[in-house]
Amino acid sequence: MNVGIVGFGKMGKQIYSCCMSRGIAVKEVFDPICADSQVTSKTLDKDKALSCDVLIDFSVPSGIIDNIRFYSDNSIPAVIGTTGWYDRISEVRSFMGSESRIIYSGNFSVGVAVFLRIIRKAAEIIDRIPSYDIAVREVHHSAKADSPSGTARMISDVLLSNISRKDDVLIGNAEGKISDKAIQVVSQRVGREPGLHDVVFDSEADTITLSHHARSRMGFALGALDAAEWLIRQKPGLYSIDDFIDELTGGV
Repeated sequence: MNVGIVGFGKMGKQIYSCCMSRGIAVKEVFDPICADSQVTSKTLDKDKALSCDVLIDFSVPSGIIDNIRFYSDNSIPAVIGTTGWYDRISEVRSFMGSESRIIYSGNFSVGVAVFLRIIRKAAEIIDRIPSYDIAVREVHHSAKADSPSGTARMISDVLLSNISRKDDVLIGNAEGKISDKAIQVVSQRVGREPGLHDVVFDSEADTITLSHHARSRMGFALGALDAAEWLIRQKPGLYSIDDFIDELTGGV
């Protein structure tokens, strides 16, 4: 598999390192700003992109829709780890070409995907026990651009879909009492923390906490590479991480 990396920030460099350790060829690295010697192009050059079996994009939200359109127009399989564009999913579906293969996620860590499955099962149980309130908290390094994290948004979506008494998400700090129907999602940015996510189920009697703590970015990068290998075997379409994980878990 020949990989192209789009965006050579922290995640792009981690993917490059994981490719080297796995013996996967990195054919091209695209980044408009980074001056590292590994960068082969400042722009998404068509000929260079077509020399890759798959592109892995961890660039920036401001340009991701244009990037996805480029991948679609040129039928280049692409793994999209960039977040901050999910409100435009319908637009992406509208221009996807008949030979396009795209998989996207706010987090490609297999551990996080399993964590989300566990949260879904827990939420189905908590839905039957109204004495528990629910909250989400996440901690990331101080340089992280988006808040809350894409993973926290995925978590809150799972909770809303499975807990009938909750129908809204409150992002950030509350100013006074919050609605009984809201799930608060709190973010903290500090130091070099790679990623901590907690789901809190709290009652008068006790607190149940589900937690996922990433040790490094390696899990995200390895998951993206696994998703890339999976994607190039699929028929054309727009896939989410759930489609990939269903194959790993047998749909559990």
